[in-house]
Amino acid sequence: MESIVKVEHLSHKYSVQWAVRDISFDIPRKGIYGLLGSNGAGKSTVMNILCGVLKQTEGYVSVNGVDNRKDVIGLKKFIGFLPQKPPLYNDLTVEEYLIYSAALRLMPDDELQKAVDEVLVLCQIEHFRKRLVKNLSGGYQQRVGIAQAIIHKPELVVLDEPTNGLDPNQILEIRNLIKGIAQERTVILSTHILSEVQAICDHILMIEQGKLVFSGTVEAFDNYIVPNTIFLSLANAPATEVLEQIEGVTGIEELGGSNFRVHFTEAQSVMNRLVEESAANHWRMTEIRLERSSLDTIFAELSRKSSDK
Repeated sequence: MESIVKVEHLSHKYSVQWAVRDISFDIPRKGIYGLLGSNGAGKSTVMNILCGVLKQTEGYVSVNGVDNRKDVIGLKKFIGFLPQKPPLYNDLTVEEYLIYSAALRLMPDDELQKAVDEVLVLCQIEHFRKRLVKNLSGGYQQRVGIAQAIIHKPELVVLDEPTNGLDPNQILEIRNLIKGIAQERTVILSTHILSEVQAICDHILMIEQGKLVFSGTVEAFDNYIVPNTIFLSLANAPATEVLEQIEGVTGIEELGGSNFRVHFTEAQSVMNRLVEESAANHWRMTEIRLERSSLDTIFAELSRKSSDK
């Protein structure tokens, strides 16, 4: 698939310290791509370079075929950007603010009102068009921030922590809005929240200590570390010492009630033995499954591998 973003050997230095070092990746058109990393990992530097705010120290960056070093104004025509703190003017109405945002994008005067009406409907804030921005809830202010990012119909939308500080219902609403936007354009979602990436993104780019340590699907990320525990539920469970004596079991954790976490040397053989022993000893097994590593565990493992290089 044709790429809308191309990054080749990107590096950037602040004073004497490298914030980003030799990063390369391509992003195809359409879909939601998570830019994941801990605070200070280099995410903001990459975003600012992509959006034409910074010029990199080394490397090549293009959006829709436009080189960010040769034509930054042309580059920005294809990009919509929502910073972590939305750039809102609280004393304007929603409609006034969006007209102003469209004018900043150099849209023709005769197209401004139509563009505003379309994003009001898309972001489901049409009924707030005459309300002052400062009188909106946090969730609706975030919608207004997203509306200004897409009002000029950019092909690439970059969102920095778009659900930060919102309540659970607002988070779900913003996620659905982002998914709708991604049906017609590419969305890059920057966050340090692992569950946010899992809930909304198709692919992940993980940056740690200025280096790209993972690029792939969410499923591949989630399966990065081979499961090393089994969840086991036995209605008539024996003592843990009995379970520990089963060949291939290296440890047992009691999880309360009839539930256990089994550590093993080889998954399938241990699961087969647990099933056989349960049937033979009437332990009444009600559930057995491999436990997938948590996203936090994977994040920590990738970060560790990056620091070891």
